[in-house]
Amino acid sequence: MKKVMIALDYDHTAQKVAEAGYALASAMHAEIYLLHIISDATYYSALEYSQVTGFSGYMDVSQFTMDSVDGLKAASLNYLDKIKHHLGDESIKTIVKEGDFADAILKSAKELHADIIVMGSHSRKWLENIVMGSVTEKVLHHTTKPLFIVPIKKRN
Repeated sequence: MKKVMIALDYDHTAQKVAEAGYALASAMHAEIYLLHIISDATYYSALEYSQVTGFSGYMDVSQFTMDSVDGLKAASLNYLDKIKHHLGDESIKTIVKEGDFADAILKSAKELHADIIVMGSHSRKWLENIVMGSVTEKVLHHTTKPLFIVPIKKRN
């Protein structure tokens, strides 16, 4: 395996997913791609819950305009760069795409010729999330590539 694509959202659990994917890729001496998908701009603008605050306080988005796709892309690239810095590997490549989460993950993996996709499953029981329908389930059922699922428990 030469290319590992790690799909990340802004959830506080992204750090665990990034670290697990990085460990896997490092063990295989593979190229690493961090991917974030922008699906719906209104998702990022909710006043009661800002998605851009994740990853152990590494993110300061005050410098970005979050009311445009360009602003969201800039904030997302900055977020991925902070993760890259946290992992301590400047050779990691970062990518931000727009579209449906699952479709964009699948398309990106194909375009990159990724050998494996790493992503988290955000439910109390990761298998429950897959059975009930989710981005992870859609990727799992539509990819021909191996999928490394990092089970994540939501904080209450």
